[in-house]
Amino acid sequence: MGFEVGGLLGLIILILDIWAIIKVAQSSGSTISKILWILIILLLPVVGLIIWYLLGPKG
Repeated sequence: MGFEVGGLLGLIILILDIWAIIKVAQSSGSTISKILWILIILLLPVVGLIIWYLLGPKG
């Protein structure tokens, strides 16, 4: 049972990371800012997502 729950959690994190990357790409921030946010989200999937949600571009 632990494998299924872990797999489901991983899938949810993947979907949220993809959503966050799309939102960053559509934002009105500078290109450098977008690249940095995308790298943070990709390198730190869970922590990067939380940091982006709290501090990221809102436009």
